[in-house]
Amino acid sequence: MTTSVAPRSDAARSGAGRNTGGVDGSPSAPARRPRTGTDVRTRVEIAVLAGPATIMFVGFVILPVALAAYYGFYKWQGYGTPTDFVGLQNYAIIFTDPDFRGVLLHNAFIVIGSLLVQGPIAIVLALLLNQRIRGRGLIRVLIFLPYVISEVIVGTGWSLMLQSSGAVNDLLQAVGLGALRADWLSNPDIAIWTLLAIISWKYIGFAVILFLAGLQSIPEELFEAAQLDGASYWQIQRRITLPLLGPTVRIWAFLSIIGSLQLFDLVYIIWGQYIAATAGTSTMATYMVANGRMSGNYGYGNAVAVVIFIISLAVALVYQRFVLRRDTAGAITEKADR
Repeated sequence: MTTSVAPRSDAARSGAGRNTGGVDGSPSAPARRPRTGTDVRTRVEIAVLAGPATIMFVGFVILPVALAAYYGFYKWQGYGTPTDFVGLQNYAIIFTDPDFRGVLLHNAFIVIGSLLVQGPIAIVLALLLNQRIRGRGLIRVLIFLPYVISEVIVGTGWSLMLQSSGAVNDLLQAVGLGALRADWLSNPDIAIWTLLAIISWKYIGFAVILFLAGLQSIPEELFEAAQLDGASYWQIQRRITLPLLGPTVRIWAFLSIIGSLQLFDLVYIIWGQYIAATAGTSTMATYMVANGRMSGNYGYGNAVAVVIFIISLAVALVYQRFVLRRDTAGAITEKADR
């Protein structure tokens, strides 16, 4: 006599050996995968490697900003515990002071002037130095050299050469251009242009090196294909080089804008805290020092520092949102839905 066994259904076969977990037979949620030793080790490595940088960032960036915001609500002389609470009075003085509005215009002029002067010149120099010419390495070093020179040396040297009896006026007189002699540092109509020229001379080398690095990343096959199609040199630069160099140009522009908003050292070294105001070259940073530390009102100086920080942060966020958006969009990887 044979015993017949009913065939198991597909559902029974698929559920064999699997714990349904529920009393009524309903399947329970899959068990969470236990944390392995590899995950723990990865987290420890991240903490060890990023920990020192995080501590430095919090100690030298976040904490000073927080303390500046705190002291900005007081009339403080720079020592002891602040007790004279003035609320938003320091900020009200900042935004109603015509001198601060003036330094804002100076910074805006430097920002726009740096972009319009340094950018085109640096692109042209980078395109020339990207060609195979004799002495290319030496020219690159000479162009980049002003950038690595200390601001103290640059400011001291130019302040001596641009005096009324300095080397620049003597050179103009020697070559028969004595009519162009001017008071380059004290004349309010000229001083801001002098500052822009010095800034461009010092920082244009950084832009050139940055653009050269961007040019090296463009494949040579694109230029060869364009030449085979009969494109001229200027058509190649316009249609291929400049569009592909766009991300590098936008990064340089961002660094130039932030640096121009925080400009301090060259102005302070060349013009000093008092001459800069009369010559029309003072910036937000020199205004902060002159009206804060030099005036003994550290609370007001901290309030100015907070305003500079907010302006720089706002410009950075707006620039990243509307200019760098398409450059950073491709670098963001979204997690796939599981």
